Amino acid sequence: MVKKNYTADDIRKFAKESNVEFLRLMFTDIMGTIKNVEVPVSQLEKTLENKMMFDGSSIEGFVRIEESDMLLYPDLNTWMVFPWEGDKGVVARLICDIYNPDGTPFAGDPRGNLKRALTHMEKVGFTSFNLGPEPEFFLFKLDEQGNPTTELKDKGGYFDLSPTDLGEQCRRDIVLELEKLGFEIEASHHEVAESQHEIDFKYANVLEACDDIQTFKLVVKTIARRHGLHATFMPKPLYGINGSGMHCNMSLFTEEGNAFLDESDSMQLSQTAYQFLAGILKHAKGFTAVTNPIVNSYKRLVPGFEAPTYIAWSGRNRSPLVRVPASRGLSTRIELRQVDPAANPYLALAVLLEAGLDGIENNLEAPAPVDRNIFIMNEEELKAAGIDELPSNLNEALKGLAEDEIIKNALGKHIYPSFVEAKKIEWSAYSQYVSKWEQDQYLELY
Repeated sequence: MVKKNYTADDIRKFAKESNVEFLRLMFTDIMGTIKNVEVPVSQLEKTLENKMMFDGSSIEGFVRIEESDMLLYPDLNTWMVFPWEGDKGVVARLICDIYNPDGTPFAGDPRGNLKRALTHMEKVGFTSFNLGPEPEFFLFKLDEQGNPTTELKDKGGYFDLSPTDLGEQCRRDIVLELEKLGFEIEASHHEVAESQHEIDFKYANVLEACDDIQTFKLVVKTIARRHGLHATFMPKPLYGINGSGMHCNMSLFTEEGNAFLDESDSMQLSQTAYQFLAGILKHAKGFTAVTNPIVNSYKRLVPGFEAPTYIAWSGRNRSPLVRVPASRGLSTRIELRQVDPAANPYLALAVLLEAGLDGIENNLEAPAPVDRNIFIMNEEELKAAGIDELPSNLNEALKGLAEDEIIKNALGKHIYPSFVEAKKIEWSAYSQYVSKWEQDQYLELY
């Protein structure tokens, strides 16, 4: 999106010009769920003065009931009018940071936590951490009552088009709505699995990009519903087909330009890039619980469905955890392929940034690239190459997180225990659940 620097007067002007009647003051909880407080436009002045309060005790992982009052501080540069709600009164949104009543930033705010990581980045000497996300999603049919099903909308495959890709019109309308909102769409296409789609938008600084991811999810679900469909960012909604990822293309910039570029290197990667990459590989087991945060995430991270399972990197093939896309110049970047769209983007990118900065600050050395298909390597070959595996389930991932002080610190003293507590409850509930697969396998046999 075009970089903005809006003032309070700009917001007043925009609200009047667009005949805005309601404001959605949006924020994200620790689990990555978008929340909002909707107020009439008559509360605009109170909003602009950072005086809008809400009850934080009802939000996952925020505060106890005796500490409930929280303040919403709107980021004026996130002003946006939702074009699809005009028939119900024009609605605009502002994404907010969460503050304590005493005017200090709330430590449990994921967006504020990412800002904390960015402050560390600036102290190390970088001006910007850029992110180009690639979120994938499925489109399923709704039943007669309007409830989601797992009935496929189409039988299309990678880059297919109509009439095979019956979700094409919905995807096209999503793109048009995104463009109205200021997104620069670079590509949209059918993905590998049936009813699976991808829409790529231009990279931005990480805070704006994370805001864009949350806005993107809201738009996709809203427009899909208008087509009688349910859009889901669940990583693996169906057995036997590819899951949905959210590959993250990352780069660091200084005043001189892309800090990952060095044209004298054989791969045109700088020492900074190699060190950042080394940090990502070192902490992969530690941050997996954050980048792949739900039980279902690990149904995607299995061999045979194009999702990474091994901690390695390459400039050529797509089987390792990290690859280096061919583009150079300002587009020089590394692509982490394990992240899925269930992740809270603010938390995921905070831990990824801190992992990379650890590599830079401690001069970590990247291992040799693996330029063969890791999926066909046997156990001895993997061991000889020093290639380790990602956690295979959420419980393993939580253990990896508990052992990684850099990633724990990246989440902070408020978010880390709240996140872990919620995820342990999720794992416990899943572990006790008796599935249909178990009944089919064991009920008669035993």
